Amino acid sequence: MSTNNNTKMYNIFMDLNFNGNRIAELRNDAHMSQRQLAKEIGTSQANLSRWEQGIIIPSILECWRLAEYFGVSIDYLCGKSDI
Repeated sequence: MSTNNNTKMYNIFMDLNFNGNRIAELRNDAHMSQRQLAKEIGTSQANLSRWEQGIIIPSILECWRLAEYFGVSIDYLCGKSDI
């Protein structure tokens, strides 16, 4: 992938305004620990913590797993919609 394409991809992710707090809200509403949710979606507790803190952004596959698990849209997870 060229540098120009990498820049475009970075900008797409930045436009998403990913909000890790939505993951924490969904997890807390389900009365789950980070460790429990991480196991359910196939990641580590450390990764989940970093997503919730906004340190890193989950991949599209990880977003899909979260959305499927909680029955919400990826747009909701990424801050593009409120439903």
